[in-house]
Amino acid sequence: MSKKVHYRTCHLCEAMCGLRIETEGDQVLKIEGDKEDVYSKGHICPKGVALQDIHNDPDRLKYPMRRKGNEWERISWAEAFDEVETKLNAIRDKYGTDALGLYMGNPGVHNTGTGLFFFDFAKALGTKNRFASHSLDQLPQMFVNGEMFGHQAMFPVPDLERTSYFLALGANPLVSNGSIMSTPDIQGKLKSLQARGGKFVVIDPRRTRSAKLADEHYFIRPGTDVLFLLAFAHILFEQELLRVEKVKSFTDGIQTMRELTQAYSPELVAPLIGIEASVIRQIVQDFCATERAICYGRLGVSVQEYGSLCHWLINSINILTGNIDKAGGVMFPLPAMDFVKLLKHEAKAFRWKSRVRGLPEVASDLPSTVMAEEMLTPGEGQIKAMITLAGNPLLSAPNSSQLDKAFSQLEYQVAIDIYLNETTRHADIILPPATALEVLHYDFVLNIVALRNVANFSAPVFPINSDQRYDWQIILELQKRLERGNALLLGLKHRMLSWLTPERRINLGLHLGPYGLFSKHKLSLQKLKDNPHGLDFGPLQPALPKRLFTKNKRINLAFPRIVEDLKRIPDLIKQLEEKSDALLLIGRRDLRSNNSWMHNSIRLVKGPNRCTLLMHPADAAKRKLLSGSLVEVSSSIGQIKLAVEFSDDIMPGVVSIPHGWGHKLKGTKIRVAEQKAGVNVNELTSEQVVDAPTGNAVLNGIAVEVRPVRQDQQVAASANAG
Repeated sequence: MSKKVHYRTCHLCEAMCGLRIETEGDQVLKIEGDKEDVYSKGHICPKGVALQDIHNDPDRLKYPMRRKGNEWERISWAEAFDEVETKLNAIRDKYGTDALGLYMGNPGVHNTGTGLFFFDFAKALGTKNRFASHSLDQLPQMFVNGEMFGHQAMFPVPDLERTSYFLALGANPLVSNGSIMSTPDIQGKLKSLQARGGKFVVIDPRRTRSAKLADEHYFIRPGTDVLFLLAFAHILFEQELLRVEKVKSFTDGIQTMRELTQAYSPELVAPLIGIEASVIRQIVQDFCATERAICYGRLGVSVQEYGSLCHWLINSINILTGNIDKAGGVMFPLPAMDFVKLLKHEAKAFRWKSRVRGLPEVASDLPSTVMAEEMLTPGEGQIKAMITLAGNPLLSAPNSSQLDKAFSQLEYQVAIDIYLNETTRHADIILPPATALEVLHYDFVLNIVALRNVANFSAPVFPINSDQRYDWQIILELQKRLERGNALLLGLKHRMLSWLTPERRINLGLHLGPYGLFSKHKLSLQKLKDNPHGLDFGPLQPALPKRLFTKNKRINLAFPRIVEDLKRIPDLIKQLEEKSDALLLIGRRDLRSNNSWMHNSIRLVKGPNRCTLLMHPADAAKRKLLSGSLVEVSSSIGQIKLAVEFSDDIMPGVVSIPHGWGHKLKGTKIRVAEQKAGVNVNELTSEQVVDAPTGNAVLNGIAVEVRPVRQDQQVAASANAG
């Protein structure tokens, strides 16, 4: 058996690192960074090597499984599809279209087949009860993008390779590998920024790995980033630091911004956020004294109560300082397969609201914070059946205990997933797709947030056997069986959809894209296949106002929904002025952890326990806690027990627990994950506390209490935590 070398792009996170994979027969011999990759140039993180762990995982499901009491039985694909068709159609006939719920998790976005076929499938189902993992951390950013630029996927991307000043709030790019900022070797790019005399500044309640690399780091009280940003904008107008000449002709609301931010001086906000007024002023001065600067915020500002306001202000600061659509500022990619343009019909929001609480749809999805109540609350439109796709909301969504109850009482659940995990254990049928090294890959989603306009195509490393199905095949078959309408027209449509395989769709998208048939590049899928290390179409280029998707091709800084939301800030200030002894809980990311779904890889979870409570020694001393001992953390809705870890890397008054753990529920089959179970932080978070405009989950700034666990409870809690 001869050895083979394959080149592909890692699809486990946003970095898009090129991989060189050596195989022999059906075995992986080695995975390493592809030094010839046009984008990553050999960079790789531990997750990339773990692709082979997914491929070889004995717990990975490969064939349809049906629940039989408390056990599972293998069935044929024909049996599985027949049952799903019968059951879901019966539920829809009895209760109505909205009785079907649909949830797509994060891995679905990283799978080309799912991404290419999911949107039409979701539309075909016709239900308004659609949910996705991005409503847990991304809706504020998408909402603001849609209102300001006309499309939820119009993300301003930091041009790190040419900037001189990078200000990051609530972001840890060295660990996230960049987020809404797809680039390999983010550490190398930040060090290059510093080497050419630039400055990297981090504002975060924790001295993260990124903060330790930064030139400056400032602690900030969780949930108050909005006040820092309001003070930043206030100073811009107060000191007339605006540089809006380039954008003034297509930007509205500049004067209104002046009026909206006038009340929020740094002297007012400083004692509330924990950063001195003089420091705030100096940051603004340094930022504006730099020709090319970036203000960037990510997950940490998205998952707080004022996430939409934060992202609005971040975008506005970049616009007002002349750092939008400019080299070294924030720019808009022009990907080879222009996903933004292709899906401009999806760039809508606020077309309907959730049944129970009236929270809005954004980009066709309701916030996941309403999912449980939509299952549990009787009445017309109640969710009676769920289709989950590559998602594990029972670990990732707030108030996981309530969500567990909601899933347990569904009349039917279909899971498209490769694992029997905390969510899919409630399913009646699991339809596992091919994955990891068995699927083709093209990053049409992540290229809309990439730092360069690049394109790579990855062919499957291994073939699938006759009893396996690709994700797109499963989705398409379900669509054929569940979509309703004129039989003749639907038959023609489905034959066309079946003919349009992922390869044909990618080829068509490339042909019609900016580097395709009507350009000098003549890009095609075959051309990418002939260039296995990818093609680089250069750095980001100015694109406004042409690239705007607003009806009038203008940016609106002061759109009504955000102006209305700003009225909540006086209440925030009042709350902050009232002293509280409560500790504030924030999340924590780890380079080896990819939400919950990579915890069954031994190489990614080995080593010391990473699911701990991080606490400042001064806070621990007040509570007479011992390092490494078990503590009880309680919030308004629940409590968990885990080991405490002391560090002065976290701000006094703040504690931190990582997201995505808690693999201790009965009925799962993820043996490695169960050995490193950890605890589920979402037993402490409430689905009732949300970002007001979008309903996005609030996972940071949760008031908690921490107590020592009695000696007689230590052993049991330790065993539970794994």
